[in-house]
Amino acid sequence: MQKRIIGLAVLASLMSGNAVAATSIEDKIEILQQEIEALKDQIAKSDTGNKSKGIQIQSIAEKTTVGGYGEVHYNNFMGDVPAGSTREKDQIDVHRFVLYVGHRFNDWISLKSELELEHSNTENGGAVELEQAYLDFNFSQRVNAKAGVFLMPVGFLNETHEPTTFYGVERNNIETRILPTTWWEAGLSVYGEIAPGWKYQTGLTSNLSAENYAKFATKGVREARRNVSEAPAENIAFHARLDYSGLPGLTVGGSVVTGNTGQDNADLNGADARLTLWDLHARYNVDKLDLRALYAQGHLGDAAKINDAFGYNQVASRFYGWYAEAAYHVWKNGDHDLAPFVRYEKWDTQASLPSNSVRSAESNNDAWSVGANYWPHPQVVLKADYQKFDKPDGEKGDKRLNLGLGYMF
Repeated sequence: MQKRIIGLAVLASLMSGNAVAATSIEDKIEILQQEIEALKDQIAKSDTGNKSKGIQIQSIAEKTTVGGYGEVHYNNFMGDVPAGSTREKDQIDVHRFVLYVGHRFNDWISLKSELELEHSNTENGGAVELEQAYLDFNFSQRVNAKAGVFLMPVGFLNETHEPTTFYGVERNNIETRILPTTWWEAGLSVYGEIAPGWKYQTGLTSNLSAENYAKFATKGVREARRNVSEAPAENIAFHARLDYSGLPGLTVGGSVVTGNTGQDNADLNGADARLTLWDLHARYNVDKLDLRALYAQGHLGDAAKINDAFGYNQVASRFYGWYAEAAYHVWKNGDHDLAPFVRYEKWDTQASLPSNSVRSAESNNDAWSVGANYWPHPQVVLKADYQKFDKPDGEKGDKRLNLGLGYMF
């Protein structure tokens, strides 16, 4: 290839002005030789540059990971509609699509990030959100650290919520209303394994905002989550988690997050609005059997002052919820896996109220869910379940048929 290029260069040079201007054969040869040497240098530099770019691209590919997950839901509402109420409309929703990008800088520093698109667009409740973006520092088995935007280490689903990892189309109500899945904050967390089977996480992060407790009766503290975008950071939160998994198939543990949520808002007149969330959880997963249970509770200080400051009347000083779930993998054949499940949930987002709060009929519920997950591949799942919601006083609640599909890669 180089010979062909050089030959063409010689021909071009013979036809060039330099060659014509030369008065002797020796001058022509000298000019041609100079141009050939210059062309060789250009080819050599080009080859070196291409090789360097190739090495860089290969290096980036080896150190960078791309993944993600997504899920589509169909909800069919079938319950009786109380007088004066409006039935929720049946709907189909591309609930979320998430892209994951990770990069390993060296053998102990890496970047982990997730960008989420909810409900297909940014209209009608949809959003594009930076769910995670943190540096992970792996020092040793006992002590590691992460800094940036990361998911809070509470419950089962907040850190591990890909659709192939949990039963049912919708995430359970306890880890939605009491523990506000998906909940991320910016800060620093230290984690590791302090002894065989004992894993911990602890650190400091940004916190929720009391100003956003408007839908407390129906949403719990979920609406108090904020994007980490010039958000008030007058108050920080402390978190800690401890899990034991030293026995085959068994995981037991608990977590706590506590911190003021007043964020020095002038309307609160100095009220701290301290929020403390904690949970206890256990899972036993051996052979075909999968059992899971979780109890969560929250305490909010200055609930009455929050109501007065922002014109609310539903903020609670205590709220709680729990669920128990059982699944059994009745059929496994290669990649194929079928697992029916049943789950019972009970929650009350207004368990204790200040004098200026009014109890909502939507705050106290229990629900049964019965359905099945089918995995044609470990990273693809099809789901179907039936849910029945009731009130403690015997009043009939809604009924819902859910269909869904999910995937991760």
